[in-house]
Amino acid sequence: MRPEFDEMLFPPFEGFPKEGVAFLKRLKRNNNREWFTKHKSEFEEFVKFPMQSLIASLQPHFADFAPDFELHPKRSLFRIYRDTRFSKDKTPYKTHIAAHFEQRRRPRIMDAAGYYLHIEPGEVFIGGGIYMPDSDQLKKIRRAIDEHPKAFLSIIQSRAFKKMFGSLQGEKLSRAPKGYQPDHPMIEYIKYKQFFTGLDWDEKACYKKDFVKRIVEVSKGLTPLINFLNDAMQ
Repeated sequence: MRPEFDEMLFPPFEGFPKEGVAFLKRLKRNNNREWFTKHKSEFEEFVKFPMQSLIASLQPHFADFAPDFELHPKRSLFRIYRDTRFSKDKTPYKTHIAAHFEQRRRPRIMDAAGYYLHIEPGEVFIGGGIYMPDSDQLKKIRRAIDEHPKAFLSIIQSRAFKKMFGSLQGEKLSRAPKGYQPDHPMIEYIKYKQFFTGLDWDEKACYKKDFVKRIVEVSKGLTPLINFLNDAMQ
């Protein structure tokens, strides 16, 4: 099936440019509309376009192990503009560039478990899962863990998962949620309010051509967890 975007517009990813990270550093020091407007062409050339090329280069790899997930250079990319409506921090721009890959059938971004990629000065993060499940999603995930403990444990206690990620991440309740006894054999997992994990790398990782290969390797490791969560929330 032909991709929705013209691959010729996005050359193969050869490494994120150092100028892009340098731009984000400068943006952090000059986080105002006047400065950004003056330097927007640098953002487009050294940050946005390389990130879009990265997404385009990842797409054929994800088609092999996550074919129902969308990797689109435009739709999968988060906007650089911050939503400041409910924040005390009124700086207008994010000082990182990020993308989220989710199932095509999901109507809203971040509506289910997916893959996440984040580049900022000093750090790269590759992860996946669900970061802010609503109450209904939480109930469904907890029910799935309760009803299918062996399937869940076979993922997060597998040798491959523990070697790559260590453990599940995310905030937890201090007590058992309503409907579950404190001595439930899966209670420590049922207490979770977020279900995700991932890896932090030094920013130098994104400069290299093998960055695509490394993202793919981590994403494959995340796939069993992501599939379990999405199956639970259906």
